[in-house]
Amino acid sequence: MIKLVAIDLDGTLLNSQKELSTENKEMIRKVKEAGVKVVLCTGRPLKAVLHLLDALNLREAGDFAVTYNGGLVQRTDSGETLHQVTMTKDDAQDIYHMTQQLNLPCNFIDLDKIYEPPYPEGRPSLYPHQMKFLETEPIDMNGLPDELTINKIVVHTETEILDEAIPDIPASFYERFSVMKSHPYMLEFMHKEADKGKGLKQLTKLLEIEPHEVMALGDEENDLQMIQFAGTGVAMGNASDKIKDEAQFVTKAADEHGVAYALKKFVLEK
Repeated sequence: MIKLVAIDLDGTLLNSQKELSTENKEMIRKVKEAGVKVVLCTGRPLKAVLHLLDALNLREAGDFAVTYNGGLVQRTDSGETLHQVTMTKDDAQDIYHMTQQLNLPCNFIDLDKIYEPPYPEGRPSLYPHQMKFLETEPIDMNGLPDELTINKIVVHTETEILDEAIPDIPASFYERFSVMKSHPYMLEFMHKEADKGKGLKQLTKLLEIEPHEVMALGDEENDLQMIQFAGTGVAMGNASDKIKDEAQFVTKAADEHGVAYALKKFVLEK
């Protein structure tokens, strides 16, 4: 019996226009009324998904979200942090210098702000223009505070520029950090213990729910670990081949309300 459903946003719950369909919204309502936990699992901060949580009635006591790609587990009604792994000043400096050498812009993200260190000439980050829910603040790399805690570091640039640079990222960074694409144009660096699977594991331990009682739905590389963790891993019809290979079931595409289809099939009809 499925007791918790973990759902990615872009390309999963949201369609190609980044819209929440009536079909998905209504099915989530029915699943929650049936007593099943519905948890949004996203790379975004909580502030950036509050409008979706409100639309889905997922900000009541006992509702949770896994944000920052698993680096943060929070109560959605209060924002209380239940589990968090962060990066340090030294991590930020090392990643910044590496991305500078590859002519890539990067941003440091915490719970409230997007920090903008100096960008390579002619290569501004696209992230602040997309993530308008957080305040943006310039930061001097020579004066980073020792107490700086960072939830993730993001490289957001044009897809072809990013794809050309990724093979030149030294292997040591993959050994030190959790590194993954959340979109074709976005690469994220997080604490080694941060991914959606680990975040979901922390939440299910808290709720005393077993992995075989979990269903997870996703489409991209950053969903892989939660697809692997869940007893029922569901790939979207528009998912990457890697996600489809790891999933137990492939549902319809996001533009065809694939979340609603899977929820009906595996939660409500069983």
